[in-house]
Amino acid sequence: MTRDAIPHWILYSDGASRGNPGPAGYGCYLVREDSGQVVELSGFLGVTTNNVAEYEGLLAGLRHVLAHGGGRVAIRADSQLMVRQLEGRYQVKHPRLVPLYRDAMAMLARTAGWTATHVPREQNRDADRLANRGIEEHGGRAR
Repeated sequence: MTRDAIPHWILYSDGASRGNPGPAGYGCYLVREDSGQVVELSGFLGVTTNNVAEYEGLLAGLRHVLAHGGGRVAIRADSQLMVRQLEGRYQVKHPRLVPLYRDAMAMLARTAGWTATHVPREQNRDADRLANRGIEEHGGRAR
C-alpha cells in the first residue's frame, strides 16, 4: 500500500455522564478523508463517570477505524485529561481508566500513525451530540 493509499481518519470522540457517576453515553464522529465517508457511533454505558465515557467514545472510534482498513488517525477530543494521558504528559492513575488507556494505546499501535489534539467543546459538537444521544435513547436513566 502506498502512502497515499493509507486511509486518513479524523476521529472526534466524546463522553457524557449525567451525574458523576451517573447514566452515561459515548459518541464518536469519524470522517474518512480520502472518501469523505462520515460515520456516527453512539451508545449507552450504564452508570459510570465522565472520564470513563470519554475513553469509551475513543475506543468505539478506534475499533471502527481498525475494522475498516486502519490507517492514520487524527483524534480530536474535548477531554484535556484523556488527550494528555494519550500523549504521555499525564500519568493514568485511576484504576478504572488504566485498562481503557491500555486498550487505546494497543489499538493506536496498530494504526499507521496517530495524533491527539485537545479541542474546545464547540469544535466537538457532533461527538457531544452523539454521546448525549447514547444516554437519551435509554431515557436518560440507567437500566
